[in-house]
Formats: sequence, C-alpha cells, structure tokens
Amino acid sequence: MPKKSEKKSVNAAVEVVEAAENELYKSVRTILAKARETVYTVANTAMVEAYWNVGREIVEKQGGESRAKYGNGLIDSLAERLTAEFGPGFTRSNLRNMRQFYLMFPIRHTVCGKLSWSHYRTLITIEDAAAREYYFNECIAAKWSVRVLQRQIDTQFYERLIRNHSPKSSKGLVKRGTPDPRDLVRSPAILEFAGIDAPQYKEKDLEAALIKNMRMFLMELGRGFCLEAEQKKLRIGDETYSCDLVFYNYIARCFFLVDLKVGKVTPQDIGQMQLYKHYYEREMMRPGDNPPVGIVLGSSADSAVVKYTLNEHERNLFAVKYHLSLPTVEELQRELRRERAAIEEAVLLLKMSDKGVEK
Repeated sequence: MPKKSEKKSVNAAVEVVEAAENELYKSVRTILAKARETVYTVANTAMVEAYWNVGREIVEKQGGESRAKYGNGLIDSLAERLTAEFGPGFTRSNLRNMRQFYLMFPIRHTVCGKLSWSHYRTLITIEDAAAREYYFNECIAAKWSVRVLQRQIDTQFYERLIRNHSPKSSKGLVKRGTPDPRDLVRSPAILEFAGIDAPQYKEKDLEAALIKNMRMFLMELGRGFCLEAEQKKLRIGDETYSCDLVFYNYIARCFFLVDLKVGKVTPQDIGQMQLYKHYYEREMMRPGDNPPVGIVLGSSADSAVVKYTLNEHERNLFAVKYHLSLPTVEELQRELRRERAAIEEAVLLLKMSDKGVEK
C-alpha cells in the first residue's frame, strides 16, 4: 500500500501536468482565436470593399442615379449571370443594395471595415442622412452588433436624442466634440428589456429589473456610462436620502443621478433631484468633473414638468418618460412631435419672461 508521502508526490505531479496542459491549451487557443479574428476581419473588409465597387460599377453603367430606372434591365441581366457563376448572393435585391450602398457612401475612405455587410444593409435603410451618420458612428464607437443596431433604429434612438434640441442645434450633434448633457439623455426611454408586463409594479421591481439587465440599460443610456452605485445613501443634514442609481459618464466626465418613479413625475420629484444634484456638486465632484446631470424616470410626465426642467438654472435636470414595451414607430413619432412642441413652447415662454425682466 503506497505511503501518504508517495500519494502526495503523485498528486503533485498530476497537478503539474494538468497545469501545463491548461497553460498550453490557453496559449494555443489564443493563437487560433486571433488568427480566426484576423481572417474574419480581412475577409469582411474585402467583401465590403467588393460590394462597394460593384455598386459603383452599376451606378456608372446605368448613367448615374437619375437614370436608374432606365438601367434596371442591366441589374436583372447581371443578377442572372452572377448567380449562375457565384451563387445566390447576387440576386436582384442584393445588387440593388450594393448600388444603394455606393450612393449613400460615395466616398471610399469613409467606408469602415469594422462594420459588416449586414451592418451596411441595415444602415442604407435609413433615409435621413444625419441619422444615418449618427448610427454609423455609434456602430463603430460602441461596437454594436447588427441586432443592436436594428433595435436602436426601431426605437428611434437618434430621434429620441435630438428631441432635447432645437432643430438648429441638433444638426451639429454628430460632429460635436465634448457632449452637452442633452447629447446623452433620450426621451422617452425604452425599457422593454426589463421584462415587466404586470399592470401593477413597484419602483423596487423596476430597479431590480434594470439592474438584472444592466448591460441592456447601459446600451439604452448610450456610450460612456458605468454604474457607480445602487441606492446611494446621501446624508444631508439630519436626513438620509437614497438615489436609486448613480452612473458616471467618462465621455461627459460627470455623474448621472437617476431616480425611478411609478406614475407621473411631480414637482416634488424634481425638487428632490435638485437636492441630490446640489449635494453632488458640493460634496462629490472631483477635480476635472463637470456638473452632475439629474434624470427622473417616470411612467408619465406632462408638459408642465417639461417646462420646469427647462429652467435656465437647472439645465442639467430632465424629466423623462419611460415605456416598458416597444411602441410602434408611428406612436413614437407622435410622442416625439408632442414633446418637441412642448419644448419649443417652453423655450418661447422663457425668452418672453427674460424680456419681461429686462424691461
């Protein structure tokens, strides 16, 4: 019967062998994974470039965009011949996509190899040039998958953002450098991923659902956000308050304070968020930080509250309505039009009140 010392030495030898095998596996796996990624990147870049060139050839042979109908027969003939030789990837609809790809991205060096052909097929469905450019840049910067890109388009991600801007100021949004707080707050917020479909729920249920699906919530918030705290305790005077969620945005270099409400956002909710903001401004801001942004998320918010949030002294405070299910594009557009009208009315009232003070 082997002695205990012998057993220990055998076990130690086995562990050494297993450790060596694991180390070898990890090293080889890393090499192969990098090689596969390189092959995919090269192949994808070549494919995107080829499809751009195909689109250019089609447009040029058709005599430009204005004669596209005249040249439709060229696409039909080309599709038939290419499909016979190269397979089903060159149908009439795919060739039309390539043509549209070239028309919407006519400058070759602006086409990014980091995006797949599936990304570009989705992007070319966006008619508005400013929106398309925004989604294009966000796809690259945030590394959106095609599925995420489609979700953002379906939920009017860009349109919900520019809702906070006047039509004039929103035009430079894509090319702006250091973001304005309005560049990072979307209204309404779409929280369908929370999975809450019960007619009655509490704020703690919503908070738990958002924390459970934090990756999706961060995606809805936008780039640069990281979660700093849940139920952040703030000792102010003799009272202790709790801010539901605290984020830090490293792009805007400021804290984002979020309070969740079931029901309509009230002036009291706004006042409480003002208290949190002022506390963070005086006690929590670090050197180089910008002033914090406060967001009160409620299941409804009327125009009076919107006007209140536009007070010039509290420009970093927002009352935002949220949806727990995906509204239709038409419903979102109607809501955005209503909110834009309320904002423009509030801006006009502020200007009129300012003139009255000057007099």
